[in-house]
Amino acid sequence: MTNKTKGTILVLICVALWAMIPPAAKFAQSSLDNHQFLFWSSLISFICLFFTAIFKQKVSEIKKYSRKDWLSVVILGLLGTYVYYLFLYLGYKEAKGLEVLVVQYTWPISIVVFSLFLLKERLTVRKTIAVLLGFFGVLIVLTKGNFSNVHVDNFSVIMLVLLGASSFALFSVLSKKIHLEPISVTSIYFLSATIASLFSMFYFSSFAMPTLNEWFPILLNGVFLNGFSYLLWINALKMTEASYLAPFVFITPILSAIYLILLFDEPIKLVYVVGLICVVIAGLVNSYKLKKED
Repeated sequence: MTNKTKGTILVLICVALWAMIPPAAKFAQSSLDNHQFLFWSSLISFICLFFTAIFKQKVSEIKKYSRKDWLSVVILGLLGTYVYYLFLYLGYKEAKGLEVLVVQYTWPISIVVFSLFLLKERLTVRKTIAVLLGFFGVLIVLTKGNFSNVHVDNFSVIMLVLLGASSFALFSVLSKKIHLEPISVTSIYFLSATIASLFSMFYFSSFAMPTLNEWFPILLNGVFLNGFSYLLWINALKMTEASYLAPFVFITPILSAIYLILLFDEPIKLVYVVGLICVVIAGLVNSYKLKKED
C-alpha cells in the first residue's frame, strides 16, 4: 500500500473512535465536571501509552530529546490534549450537543487554513470544494435539514469550544514538524495534559472520584478514544497532506448519529443519508485531485 492509502485507513479508524467521544463525554460527566473528567481521562491515556512505550522499548527515545524538543512537545500537548478537550468537555456539559458538534468540527477547516501558512501547502479549487462540501454534510445532518435549528444559547461556552477546535487544528498542523518517535511523544502529550488538568482541577474545581457508572466511559475515552487514536492520527499526518485528511474527519459526526441510532433507538432520517453522501463525495473529490498530482 502507498503512504496515502495507509494514511487514509488510519484516519478512518480515528474517525470511528472519535465519533464515540460525545456520548462518552456525556455519560462520564453525570457527576464530574470538565476539569475532573479531563484529569482522569488524561491520566489513563498517559498510563496506557507509557506502558505501551515500555512494551515497545521506546521509553529510551525520551532521553534523546533536546530542550527544544521538550518545549515543542509540551506546547503541542497543551494545545491538542489539554485546551481542546477542556473546552470540548465543557461544551458537552453545559451547552446543546448540536451547537457543540457544529463548532467542534470547524477544526478540519482550520487545518486547511493553517496548512497554507505553516506547511506551505497549496489551496486548490478541489480542496476548497471538498472542505465546503464536507462542512455542508455535517450541517445538514446536525440540523436535520432545518438550518434554523442552529441557535447559540450559551455564547461564552461555544466561543471556548471554538477556541479549543482551533487549538486542535494548530496541534495537527504543527505535529507535521515533529520528527520524534510517535509512542513516546504521545505519552508526553498526555503527561502534559494530566499535569495541566491536575492544577486546573484543584484551582477551578475540586478533586473527585468517578462513580462506578462513570468509570467505563472514562476508561473507554482514556484508552481508545484519546490515547491510541492520537497515535493513529499522528502517523496518518506523517503519511500524507493534512488538508487531504481533513474532509474525512467530517464522517465523525455522522457516525455519532449512527451510534445514537444503535444505542438509543433513534429513527433513521433521510438527512443522515444525504449528509453521508456529501461527506463521501468530499473525500473522493480531494483524493482524486491528489492522485492526478502524484
